[in-house]
Amino acid sequence: MTDPGPSLPDQWDDRVAGALAFLRERLTGDYEVDGFGFDRHLTDGVFLPMLRPLYKQWFRTEVFGIEHLPKEGAALVVANHSGTMALDALMVSVAVHDETPARRHLRLLGADLVFRMPVVSELARKSGATLACNPDAERLLSEGELVGVFPEGFKGIGKPFAERYKLQRFGRGGFVSAALRTGTPIVPVSIVGAEEIYPMIANIRPLARLLGAPYFPVTPTFPWLGPLGLVPLPSKWLIEFGEPIPTDEYVDAADDPMVIFNLSDQVRETIQQTLYKLLDRRPDAFST
Repeated sequence: MTDPGPSLPDQWDDRVAGALAFLRERLTGDYEVDGFGFDRHLTDGVFLPMLRPLYKQWFRTEVFGIEHLPKEGAALVVANHSGTMALDALMVSVAVHDETPARRHLRLLGADLVFRMPVVSELARKSGATLACNPDAERLLSEGELVGVFPEGFKGIGKPFAERYKLQRFGRGGFVSAALRTGTPIVPVSIVGAEEIYPMIANIRPLARLLGAPYFPVTPTFPWLGPLGLVPLPSKWLIEFGEPIPTDEYVDAADDPMVIFNLSDQVRETIQQTLYKLLDRRPDAFST
């Protein structure tokens, strides 16, 4: 006979007990914050539980290839970027934590704009993010962390819907040089689903310049529906972690532009080809 598991009252008792334990630890200061401002206690107790309903119920995320992430030690996780708002970075963070046996955390590298915004900057730091610069990336990798980078940057998340799933330029390949200097494997990640959550049909550039933003999006729901336009559409997400690309044999070539370009191009092409395969696997953007 199948075990029905704990009853609903027992589940609520466990949740209340967990919430009280969390509050007690916060009030007594029984938690640690690392040199980057990462608050693991707050991330596990608040941030990740808030994101899981989006990840599981709203986007119905399926993950493939999670075994390609190392069980311990460093890796540079490189993914495509899209969706007008950077929810893809948050969903990959949930996938890394919830799908890996060791419940590992992904330390995201963010644009400087993120760390100039009040409140957002503090939340980003506490969730484990840091500035997308080589010194920070190399330090995290040297400490054995999983580091996440989205080389397309604002070019990726701010592109029009007509260019969906077409990767933008990867910039100067700074992420590759960080991996080379630390001998860290690169894990390419392909994300299907984020392109449909806020389909950008126009960009009001004068307003974006006035606000100091990289773009000001117009979608089928924003700004027409006001705050409701910020609710993402419930697209079906597929995330695939590819086979690691080793870099230890190129440690002495960390400053060689040709090596950096070739590795960057290899990562980009791997992600692009996997996106095409995932799109074939998901024929309907809003399927269950």
